[in-house]
Amino acid sequence: MEQSVVGPAPVFQMKAELFKALSHPARVRVLELLVEGERPVSDLLAATGMEASHLSQHLGVLRRARVVTARRGGNAVVYRLASDAIVEMLAAARLFLLNVAEGERTALADTLEELA
Repeated sequence: MEQSVVGPAPVFQMKAELFKALSHPARVRVLELLVEGERPVSDLLAATGMEASHLSQHLGVLRRARVVTARRGGNAVVYRLASDAIVEMLAAARLFLLNVAEGERTALADTLEELA
């Protein structure tokens, strides 16, 4: 008989769920826009060029993952990053990708040098 464990998910599982929420380019773009500060949905629509229904779906995923928060500001809904740690995570991802690209450039240069 299989046992079911009730309680919080292991951290690695929670991380996987977070990364799944971040796994779409449109959601990453929204986060990058929110790094600059909170923005109303109308600004996010203009900056991303997405249809309102698509943006709403992506924002819903980010809200459920607790990556962004929303508040009503007059007639507009305004979004912001839920934590400065998201800014740090995006910066770490950028640094990682720059390092990977540099490694690939170095390997290509070495290969071309060997062929010459």
